[in-house]
This record gives sequence, C-alpha cells and structure tokens, in this order.
Amino acid sequence: MKRLVLITAATAVGVGGTAAAVSAGVAPARTAAPAAASSIAWGACPTDVTGGAYLKNAECGQVEVPLDYGKPDGRKISVAVSRVKATDRANYQGVLLGNPGGPGGSGLYLSGGLASWLPKEVAARYDIIGFDPRGVESSKPAISCVPGHSDPTRPDYVPANAKEEKVWLARSKAYADACQKKFGWMLPHMRTTNSARDVDAIRKALGAPQISYYGFSYGTYLGATYATMFPGNVKRMVWDGNVDSRNVWYEGQLRQNEAFERNMKLWWGWVAKHDSIYHLGTTAKQVEATYYRTRAAAEKAPIGGKIGPSELDDIMLSAGYNTAYYIPFAQILSAWVTEKDPAPLLEWVSEGGGDNSLAVYLAVQGVDAPWPPKWKTWHRDAARQYASGIRFNSWSNTWFNAPIHYWGAKAGKAVKLGDARGRVAPFLLVQSTLDAATPYSGGPQMRKLFPSATLLAERGGKTHSNTLNGNACLDDKVAAYLADGTLAPRRPGNGADVSCDALPALNDPDPNALKAAGKGQGKDVLIGRP
Repeated sequence: MKRLVLITAATAVGVGGTAAAVSAGVAPARTAAPAAASSIAWGACPTDVTGGAYLKNAECGQVEVPLDYGKPDGRKISVAVSRVKATDRANYQGVLLGNPGGPGGSGLYLSGGLASWLPKEVAARYDIIGFDPRGVESSKPAISCVPGHSDPTRPDYVPANAKEEKVWLARSKAYADACQKKFGWMLPHMRTTNSARDVDAIRKALGAPQISYYGFSYGTYLGATYATMFPGNVKRMVWDGNVDSRNVWYEGQLRQNEAFERNMKLWWGWVAKHDSIYHLGTTAKQVEATYYRTRAAAEKAPIGGKIGPSELDDIMLSAGYNTAYYIPFAQILSAWVTEKDPAPLLEWVSEGGGDNSLAVYLAVQGVDAPWPPKWKTWHRDAARQYASGIRFNSWSNTWFNAPIHYWGAKAGKAVKLGDARGRVAPFLLVQSTLDAATPYSGGPQMRKLFPSATLLAERGGKTHSNTLNGNACLDDKVAAYLADGTLAPRRPGNGADVSCDALPALNDPDPNALKAAGKGQGKDVLIGRP
C-alpha cells in the first residue's frame, strides 16, 4: 500500500468552532492522576527535521528499547520522543501520543502539531507526545539504504515491454539488497507489533498508567495493534483514515489503486469545471487526455530536465490524497501545458531528501504480512488493473512496493486485531467516504473488530485523514471526545454511528474566490492542516 502517510499542506486554516458536546454515549472520564516522574532525559529538540518548526516549544529525548523483545537484555535501539507539557493541571487528562502514518512517517513534530491544531483548552489538558517509530529519522539508528533511489529522473512507471519491466525489477532488487546489507540485523524486527511494544515502552518511560493516542492513516493500524496487545493501557483513542485490516498489505495496494483512479477522475472533473482559468479541457475526459499527452511527452523530454512521467505522476498523485492540492496543481500543470513554463512544476520535484521514509515503509510492510511469492502475480494484477482503466496508480504502486518481492527479512503472519472481550475503553474512529489512501471500508471494519468504537463518517470527503483540518463538524466532535470522553452512542448494524458532510470550501475549493481575494495559486494558497 503506497505511503500511508499524512499528506500535509503549507498554510493552516484555523480549526473552526469550539468543542461542542456530542450526544453522550458514555460517561465523561475523570481527570487523570498525575503521571509518575519520567525516566527520559529531556533536552532541546532538533529543528532540521520534519515539521521542525512545531518543536520550538517542545522538549525531546530518546527512549531505549530492545531490538528484539524476545531478547530484552540483548541489543538496544532507541526511539525519539518529544513533549509539550499540559498547562491545565486542574483538568489534566494524561498523555496523548500522536502518529502521522506511513509506515515511515516522522511524528516527532506532533507534540507541537497537535498542541497547535487542537483547541487550546483541549490541548492544555494533555502532555502531548510526538515520536519517531523505530528506524525513523531522529530515532537511532535511522534506516537508509540508497539515499538517491527516488531522485529524478527515473524510468517510466508503466513498462512498455518486458525489457522495461526488467529495468524496474533490477532497481527493486538492488534496493532490497542494499537494505539487507546495511540493516539486515534490524529488518526482521520492524513489525508493527514491535512498534506497538515501543509505544508501551514510551508509556512506561513517561510514568503514565495509561495513554491516549491519535493516529492518522497507518497510525490507525499501529493504534489497533497497540489496543489489541495492551487493551488495559488505553484511555482514549482517535483513529483517522482507518486501514482495512483484511487487506494487509498486498490486497490493500490493489484497493488503493481503484480508489485513486476514482479520485483523480474527480480532480480532472474539477479542473474541467474551471477551464476558464486552467485551459486544460472542458470535460473530465479532456483533462485526463491532456494529462496523459503531457506525461507521454515528458518521457521523451523531461520537463525542466527533471520531471519525467514517473516524477509527474508522483507530484500529481497528491491531488488524489488531499483536495488542498486541487488549485496549486491545476495551476502548475496549466503553466506548463499552456505556457511551457516549467518553473512552478520544478518547485515540487522531490530530490536529495534521502530514503528514510521509503526504507522504513518497506521494512515494516515487508515483514508485517506475506506478499505474493511469485512476480507473475504482481505483474498480472498490475497489468489487469491498467488494462481495465485503472491507469494512474497501478504500476507506480507496484514499483513503490516491488523491493518487498526481494526482501531479505521473512514476513510473518498479519496480527489478528480486535477486542473480543471488550477491554478497550470507548474511542473514536473517523473515516471519509471518498478517502483514496485508506478506502472507506476500513472504518466499518475497525468498528466491527472493536465493539467500544464509535464511527464518525465524513460524507463525500475526498481528503485522506481529514480531522483537525477545518471541518468544524468533524473537529468539534474530536475535541469534545478528547476533552472529557464524550462520544455519540453506537447504532445497530455496522455503518457509521454519526456523520458530517464534507465542507464544500475545502472539498471543492473555488479558485475564483481566491482570485477575488487577491491570492495566488501556488504553494502559498494550500489549505488545510500545516
């Protein structure tokens, strides 16, 4: 499943409204007892890391954990943690850990991030904890196999023949071999179950009897694993953009391809609606045709010398993740198609950033659950989807995951998630009905596995993991729950228990309104969670 990591925007729109009570299904939780003294040596936080600006009011440290929990006295590694301390001690609710997804996403910044995005009166009740899971960025060691693996320009994701497919297979094997050579000692211990044990090690190091947890995207799967393994250690949880545990992980990749095809077509339709601005086509089919002509030309002559068809796909895919990219990506595509100006597109080229997130992503998914052992299965599914019209993401997702086919560490069975004995405290699931990265089925499935969960659906929402992003209907319910445990009651069946409509201004942004307000259409107008 391609990068289940929170897609973020550059400029924030404030969370609307204050925490409003949802019809109560459970009694509000009591104020938490103060945590025991932390055993973490807190100090200054790094600033040259993901979301470093959010760490200016935080303190950071490392928590030592066993590499192999089966050998607790053996080799040690450490996970990086950050903290913004509670200021409302009278209404103290304990510690709140955040995870942004991935696997491989850095979450160290989430101490300051959640403190900024939540209403101040809610954030003040928690010690908010960010952390980098094992192997990620500021944790020690940080996994990196081939730092320039994704630098431009790469071969076309869509192989025209067997020879081109073999080029990608060779690249994938070389990457897997490099990971095995550098980190073969660590790769077998990158399962999500070990990260869940690390979360509990953080809890112990903080001196907290229980934790609350906010997980986005893959962070929902980590949260579900933690709740399954340590049900009594959970106070509150919010899972936004839930993974369908039945599809971990190969089948999930295929379902994701279908959902992204739908969402890209929705974006192309939006672009066509505003053809007077972008001039890329008056129908979704015309815009789609324009895109694929541009893509084909980029294979012969990379845009600005750096953007071939694969780089172009990678950039534009974000419009399928998050509607905050609708306006800027229509603008930069239009600048190239209509004016042959490559500069706006080149601002979005990803190069020189290293491969830590990719390496950890592959390391976790490569051992979490089995993948098809024969390449012909991968090829057949990619070719079948592409031929059926699922063109945008079928081959690119295949090659993103292909190093797993050659992975040096053996995969185990997927962990069986759930709470059959009802030991997990009531918590909140959130799912947007048109989420592409984690399709909607994940929400009802998690609700089925955890009888104490309430499912909040965002009807028509196209942005992945969309809480704390400006939709007051969603955000007020999250805030009410985190403030005192208020939740809507579960309803019969396996559908949503409560719902909100997607906010039109965010879900289908109006470029004319921005133009009237005197704003441009580049990175500076991205809307959503920063």
